[in-house]
Amino acid sequence: MRKTILLASAILVVLSFGMPSFAQGPHRFQPGFNLFTKQQDVQLGEESAAQVRKQMTVINDPVLTAYVNRVGKRLVTSQEATESGFPFSFEVVADPSINAFALPGGHMFINSGLLKAVDNEAQLAGVMGHEMSHVILRHGTNQASKANLIQLPAALAEQMAGKDSMMGRLAQLGIGLGSNSVLLKFSRNAESQADLMGSHLMAEGGYDPMEMAHFFNKLGSPGKGMVGNVAQFMSDHPNPGNRERAIEQEARLLPQRAYDYQSGDFKRMKGVVAKIHEPAPKATQQPTQQSQQ
Repeated sequence: MRKTILLASAILVVLSFGMPSFAQGPHRFQPGFNLFTKQQDVQLGEESAAQVRKQMTVINDPVLTAYVNRVGKRLVTSQEATESGFPFSFEVVADPSINAFALPGGHMFINSGLLKAVDNEAQLAGVMGHEMSHVILRHGTNQASKANLIQLPAALAEQMAGKDSMMGRLAQLGIGLGSNSVLLKFSRNAESQADLMGSHLMAEGGYDPMEMAHFFNKLGSPGKGMVGNVAQFMSDHPNPGNRERAIEQEARLLPQRAYDYQSGDFKRMKGVVAKIHEPAPKATQQPTQQSQQ
C-alpha cells in the first residue's frame, strides 16, 4: 500500500510540474546533410573573408582587435567549439548596424555598431556564440547543399581537381555572398539551434546565457536605449518563436557553474568604439542573412 501511495505521489508531481530537471540535459545538435567537406568549409570561408575585407572597412585598432579575440578565444575553449576543429578568427568592421556574421569555416566579422549596443561583455559573447554555432553546425554549406543537390557534387569535384577557386566555382551556380546567398540564409530552425548551442558556449566560457536572451529582448523592445540599425539584426537573426523563453529553458538544463568571468576590458572597449565614425551602410556592403519561410 505504501509503495502504491508513493508511486501515485510521484506521478502527481510529474503531471503537475513536468519531469524533474535531473532527468533531462541540454540539447545536443549535429550538423545536417552536407556535400562539402569540413576542409571545403574552411577554404570557402578563407576566400569569402578576403572578399568581405574588400567590401567592408576592417578596424585595425589594437584595443578592439584584442578585445573581440579575447572574448572569442574564451568561447572557442568550449567543448562543442573545440570538437568542431574549425579555426575561428574575429575581426571588427566599421558599420553602424547592430550585427555580426560568421562565414563557413570560422571567420567572424563584428560590426562596430554591435559593440556600441551591448550593455555588458556577456551580451557580446552571446551574439558571438550564436554566430559560432552556425559555423559549428555548418548551416551555410548545409543550406547550399540542399539548394544545389544536383549540380553541386560535380562543381565541388572539379574544384578539388584544382580547376577553379571555390568562390569562382560556386558563383557559376549562383552561390555568392549577396543578400540572397544560401550561405548566409538560415531557417528559423537553424536560428533556434544557434541560440541554444550559443548558450552552451557562453556558459562554458563563464558568461551567463540569459544575457543572450536579454539582448534579443532589448532589440525587440523600442525605447530601451537601442542604438544603430536594429532592423538589420532582426532581419539577419529571425526570431524562431519564443526565443527568450527557449534560451531560459535551455539555461536551466546546463550544468550549474559560476557565471562570473569578465575580461576587465569592457569599459575600455566602449571608450574606443564610441569614437569610431562609421561610413554610411551601403545596400550591398555587408552580407546579410535572411530566414527561409
